[in-house]
Amino acid sequence: YDMTDYHVFSMDSVGGPVTDHGIALKADSVPWVGKQMWAPDAAEKNGKYYLYYPARDKEGIFRIGVAVGDKPEGPFEPDPEPIQGSYSIDPATFVDDDGKAFLYFGGIWGGQLQCWRTGKFVREAYETMEASGDEPALLPRVAKLTDDMRSIDGEVREVVINDSDGKLIHASNHDRRFFEAAWLHKYKGKYYFSYSTGDTHYLVYAIGESPLGPFTYAGRILEPVQGWTTHHSIVEFKGKWYLFYHDTSLSGKNHLRSVKMRELVYDADDKLKLAESQS
Repeated sequence: YDMTDYHVFSMDSVGGPVTDHGIALKADSVPWVGKQMWAPDAAEKNGKYYLYYPARDKEGIFRIGVAVGDKPEGPFEPDPEPIQGSYSIDPATFVDDDGKAFLYFGGIWGGQLQCWRTGKFVREAYETMEASGDEPALLPRVAKLTDDMRSIDGEVREVVINDSDGKLIHASNHDRRFFEAAWLHKYKGKYYFSYSTGDTHYLVYAIGESPLGPFTYAGRILEPVQGWTTHHSIVEFKGKWYLFYHDTSLSGKNHLRSVKMRELVYDADDKLKLAESQS
């Protein structure tokens, strides 16, 4: 829970040897970081690679930074300040077919999203943890990125996630409500927004017609794994789709996690599910 650097791993083939490319970025090289670098994401545009990462600033507030590299494995050179207007944790990036890029972020509880209900950071709201009572769940955030991928273009918006009845998912529905770990991918012209439910330990997803949403809940991708949290990505590789995630099956400790992958398939209705055999 207190990472000080990031490494990039690669494989040339599914199940093949894994290469550790060493340190891609370390906390000591980022002037604004106080502590706790958490789960990052990366994207490529126009031949450059962009690493997005959350960390606490000197005041203990989570912000999102960006670092730029010439290769997917880095090294990455960080911008000296966090992305203006960013907050909370778990950034995910998506570059659409038309070149427009989007940044998704947010996480409740330790991710501090509950502190940003008013648009400004309210430290006292940390203790509320999440939405409560008879109200919708707190929603993740999305913003369009500028052409250079290093700033937010316009306003930060809520990512609307509706249940199948067309209403926002309720705060009490911990099997479906957003907790953390936003991810977006595109398949057959539709946008699949997936995330972790946190304390109920599911990976679930919703489908929409736009990268900005709204999205409609569509089902579970992954049942609970060993270890408290589940965090993931979904990518296409050599014509097949894969779910990358982590668990603690090797260490038995929540803060020491191993990367795993499973093949994903789409049914006749373009719904996601795990392939029957594990990759």
